[in-house]
Amino acid sequence: MTSASQTPPTGRTDDELAQSDIPAMLRYGLSFAGPHRTALFGDGAVGAAVLLDRLGIQPRAVAFLAKVVRSGGVRYAAELREPLPGDDAASMVRTWLESAATTADGVDGDEQAARWLEAVAELLGLRHVYRSRTAGE
Repeated sequence: MTSASQTPPTGRTDDELAQSDIPAMLRYGLSFAGPHRTALFGDGAVGAAVLLDRLGIQPRAVAFLAKVVRSGGVRYAAELREPLPGDDAASMVRTWLESAATTADGVDGDEQAARWLEAVAELLGLRHVYRSRTAGE
């Protein structure tokens, strides 16, 4: 069977990605490499960006949180009173961080969590750029 005869995977909508179990994806994606990590940095990051975008969170806030995780660790970030601005965003992200803290193993685990947050921030930024460019057309 050649790659030309294979059908490409169907895309997932924002609503479908927003329903992803981000805490579970963090637990498994930070614990295991391979498909779990791929899912975390793929669908998990996009789903997280969709959720944060719907709450009006700016990419720079998520990028700053990644720096906090890299500097103080995911456990420290999970204990912050307001890891992101706004009650809904803070509560949601705290759940993600608490989940990540259960499996993040030392500096390497914190680094993976920080990289994931950076990926979420980048995707969130792309959503903002796309929306502003298409609004002007």
